Amino acid sequence: MVPAPVFLSHPSSLEHDTGRHPEQPARIVAIERELAGRDWLGFERVSSPAVERSVLRAVHPERQIELIERVAAGGGAQIDADTIVSAGSFEAALHAAGGATALVDRLLGGSAPTGFSAHRPPGHHAEAARSMGFCLFNNIAVAARHALDAHGLERVMIVDWDVHHGNGTNDIFHEDDRVLFVSIHQSPLYPGTGAAADVGSGAGRGYTVNLPVSPGTGDDVYRSLVDHVAVPLAREFAPQLMLISAGYDAHQDDPLADCRVSETGFAAMTRSLRDVCAELEAPLGAVLEGGYALEPLARSVAVTMEVMGGPAGPAGSAGDPVPVSGEARRATERLATWWPGLAS
Repeated sequence: MVPAPVFLSHPSSLEHDTGRHPEQPARIVAIERELAGRDWLGFERVSSPAVERSVLRAVHPERQIELIERVAAGGGAQIDADTIVSAGSFEAALHAAGGATALVDRLLGGSAPTGFSAHRPPGHHAEAARSMGFCLFNNIAVAARHALDAHGLERVMIVDWDVHHGNGTNDIFHEDDRVLFVSIHQSPLYPGTGAAADVGSGAGRGYTVNLPVSPGTGDDVYRSLVDHVAVPLAREFAPQLMLISAGYDAHQDDPLADCRVSETGFAAMTRSLRDVCAELEAPLGAVLEGGYALEPLARSVAVTMEVMGGPAGPAGSAGDPVPVSGEARRATERLATWWPGLAS
């Protein structure tokens, strides 16, 4: 019998108390209400474990872990202009990283064909030694490093379509040619990083792919960047695992940014990534990041999961063909130094 896809979550996500803040417990409530109304789309619900300390330390130094633990134990505090730690935040953050890690274990162990890890706090802004941008630990980076260290993988690809640049993930793998990081994000926008010229460093040069887009960018350009940049990159890199940093604040109704992606657009991008992963026999998982308009967030997560759990088709068959946008053309020309197959 084919195993069911998995949805990983934990009640501690609701105990990360941010007060009057866009990154709020209601995000998880809205997602789970939407999924319950769709009978969880056939996904098996799994309670996420807390991440093992040694796994967390592979990305974050002990002093950073202890800082968040100590602030939470003391009742919490606002640790920067955007980022809050409450009494329940450390436990929530452990389960958020643990959910992403458990997702990788299930995907690579063969007990799930695909899955979605939905927790708070999100993670992609968290740097190795600094929590920021609503994020405490970098959940997807911890999961990717775990895939490399515990499972012996040599190639992991991360596609980050959150509207804000995933500066933490960018920097954690900046010198690592085992992780191909592809980010589509609005620019200018917080945190002000993610210039196209940032392509990684050292052995990782060419393995950081930043694809900034202008305010107002919608489905056509996002889909073009996935179909004509991310998918060809996947074919060249041949990842053994692909993870999506699944933020939904590029949605046209999101209050924190200015992009115009629709639920149809998120579904199409997911379909393209699902299909190329099937072609490459690489499992695909998603880890929740941003998204602050509650109902659009919930619907977008649901359509992503619906596509992830559906049958794969030939890569590039996600509905009507998407023309090569100017953004995609410029990206392929720029990246041809490291990925000559993109120019063909």
